[in-house]
Amino acid sequence: MSDRDEFGAFMIGFLVGALTGAVVSLLFAPQSGEETRVIIKERAIELGDRVSETADKVSSDLETRSVEYRQKAEELAGKARSNVEELSKKGQAVLEEQKAKITSAVQSATKGKEETAI
Repeated sequence: MSDRDEFGAFMIGFLVGALTGAVVSLLFAPQSGEETRVIIKERAIELGDRVSETADKVSSDLETRSVEYRQKAEELAGKARSNVEELSKKGQAVLEEQKAKITSAVQSATKGKEETAI
């Protein structure tokens, strides 16, 4: 996660630097102020469009991935539920088997005591 944060910070710095460089180069270009303002306005509009397109794409990708992850989470939760149910059934079967063995052993012991008492 730290690498992504560092990369994001780098990209923001890179974009701010590029934009600053473009503005400074336009301001020092041998053009009239009006021409420079028109060029800056056009470039700002282009940059705004690019940012909007990128934001739309990121939003779309994020929505798609969130749906995929939600489906995977639901699938894993279903598998976990079925595993828990299966283990519960197995545990119940083992418990019943052990109860039967203990009951049988107790009955055998009481029969043995009764027979020796007679």
